[in-house]
Amino acid sequence: MRRAIFPGSFDPLTLGHHDIITRGITLFDELIIAIGINADKKYMFSLQERTSFIKEAFKNEPKIKIYTYEGLTVDFCKKVNADFILRGLRNPGDFEFEKAIAHTNRKLSEIETVFLLTSSGKSYISSSIVRDVIRNGGDYTGLVPTSVKFKQ
Repeated sequence: MRRAIFPGSFDPLTLGHHDIITRGITLFDELIIAIGINADKKYMFSLQERTSFIKEAFKNEPKIKIYTYEGLTVDFCKKVNADFILRGLRNPGDFEFEKAIAHTNRKLSEIETVFLLTSSGKSYISSSIVRDVIRNGGDYTGLVPTSVKFKQ
């Protein structure tokens, strides 16, 4: 079985994430959306909300599982028997950053990282941009799946 994880904080899930996940499930038998928990990070959305957004967005996709994890991503991969890490690339900056992480992960565990380019028209979307739009009262609905709801 080809099992991959797609790690991230998903604060919140964006259309860019959705694009990579939707395309990623065609490559793997199972795709685990791995919500990382970082005690040092201040999230806009609670872990319960982020999990709910993802569950709702992919409720009809049996190949997707959703887990949370702390610590090294490669250790989580071992725990769930995943052989691949799926990552999305929006721009050259993402590539340089993700390349360094992929090399480190490969050194630590021999795990393969698979990169997908974000589809045209979604490469500008990031969770930090979405949070900024929300904080400033803008219309964020064109940047996220319909499952993402901000309660003021």
